[in-house]
Amino acid sequence: MKSYEKIRMYTVIFEQAEEGGFIASVPILPGCVSQGETFEEARINIKDAIEGYVAVLKEDGDEIPTESPERIAATVAVPMLP
Repeated sequence: MKSYEKIRMYTVIFEQAEEGGFIASVPILPGCVSQGETFEEARINIKDAIEGYVAVLKEDGDEIPTESPERIAATVAVPMLP
């Protein structure tokens, strides 16, 4: 990466796949999904997928979505009723 390039942060959702491994998706980039046999492999693969997705947007002259600084991702525990 060149020093003048802007760094963008994206929220990624990781889910365990039924058949094993992990599926990763980026909600703000529709269709940007990848997978990996391990969490680390899925993390690396989704980073590559994001870079490719953004590169195509740039080539096509489309706007590159950015995350809102007000957006916060968190996990919330909810008790299950009997």
